[in-house]
Amino acid sequence: MHDSDRLGFSIENKWLVLVAIGIGTYMSALDGSVVNTILPVVTAYFKSDVATMEWVVTTYLLVVSALLLSVGRLGDMRGNKVIYITGFGIFVIGSALCGLSPSPTLLILSRGLQAIGAAMLFAMSPAILTKSFPARQRGQALGVQGTMTYLGLTTGPFFGGWLADTFGWHSVFFINVPIGILAMSLSLWVIPIDRPSGEREQFDLAGAASFALGLTALLFALDQGHNLGWFSPIILTTVAASLFILGMFVRIESKVRAPMLDLGLFKRRVFAISTISPILNYICLFSVTFLLPFFLIQGRDLSAAQAGLILTAQPLVMAVTAPFSGSLSDRVGSRIPTTVGMMLLAGGLFLLSRMGPTSPLGLTVLGLAVCGLGTGLFVAPNNSALMGDAPRSKQGIAAGVLALARNVGMALGIGLTGAIFNTLLGPAGAASRAAIAYAFDGSMIFASGVAFVAAVVTFGRGNDGPLADRSAAVGDSSG
Repeated sequence: MHDSDRLGFSIENKWLVLVAIGIGTYMSALDGSVVNTILPVVTAYFKSDVATMEWVVTTYLLVVSALLLSVGRLGDMRGNKVIYITGFGIFVIGSALCGLSPSPTLLILSRGLQAIGAAMLFAMSPAILTKSFPARQRGQALGVQGTMTYLGLTTGPFFGGWLADTFGWHSVFFINVPIGILAMSLSLWVIPIDRPSGEREQFDLAGAASFALGLTALLFALDQGHNLGWFSPIILTTVAASLFILGMFVRIESKVRAPMLDLGLFKRRVFAISTISPILNYICLFSVTFLLPFFLIQGRDLSAAQAGLILTAQPLVMAVTAPFSGSLSDRVGSRIPTTVGMMLLAGGLFLLSRMGPTSPLGLTVLGLAVCGLGTGLFVAPNNSALMGDAPRSKQGIAAGVLALARNVGMALGIGLTGAIFNTLLGPAGAASRAAIAYAFDGSMIFASGVAFVAAVVTFGRGNDGPLADRSAAVGDSSG
């Protein structure tokens, strides 16, 4: 019997569930890309400095990442729907407060509140889709969700710029309120109520606190390393403290009766590899997202609008590819599309590494399109494999792990390639187009190597086969 049938929910309504989740996914992706675009406008409005306003973005990333596993575990304990709806409410309230913020400090605090809601949305969405769709359509559903993510990332910069120019930067946050209320109402209506089975377990507060603190410290070091210096005392101390605290987290989880994160999940080969490979994928993806604007604007003298138009090539191809790759994985399993996808990503990054100050811009678009094709082939099959390999009672925490892998990969991609770029650029290279191209090319060579390693790693997941639904096969055991 299908999960949705056991929940007393008509299987025909699964597409309405997908619509509700898709709207939330699009809105959260749009919000993330929009805020980066309007940050200079907000900085000028408050007459603030860039270092202060960077915390509008950094706070959001840190809070979301720190809470993903905790809210995933809460979803398993209390039900995915109730956490998802609560997250929507918090996100809408946080958005309204962001738009009403009279100072940078209150804007940063409001973004932190908004991030709490976003963490709930990110962690619950794949779990709800996995429970609402049968195994033969799981990849297709997750692929459509991926398309909504990429559409949000694609339209965000243009839409956010238009809103800010037409109605002021406050409207970028206010627009989330009516859309969020609409999506929340639809979600209340169509998403089935899931009642966790078994005894009511106690939440692992020590594990949640140690993980949140350790990961926040690590991501802070990765985010601020290029500003403060990678070998500065504060960064070295923060990294050492984060590793110690995360080590304590692993020890706590191995001892406690009802851990926040069931470490036994990582004994599953497919689950473990499906967690590692997206970290590597997002290292590569955000290497391009972070560094290419520097190359196009400072190294090629393009305007921000021209650079933004070129950058849309990657998410557009990803948006088109994702649902097809998801459907493909439903038929042939995840190993082939994920491996081919990472090899294509490695090839696209290598193409980007061949660019110089006078290279045709068509080469840039081609490289981005190949990167988008590779990532579009990879993401939905990998997500489907990870969610399908987790027991039904662990879907919330599995979705939290998946979202966390993405965020850690983003932070690592920016930190590692930012360090490589600045090292190759050198102190005298800031005004030299040739030096910028050299630094960018070296960074893309590194990212291409990471993508090749990711292809080898993802190939090692083995032949999971078509229509794989390990969660149904193994029941609620944790392996």
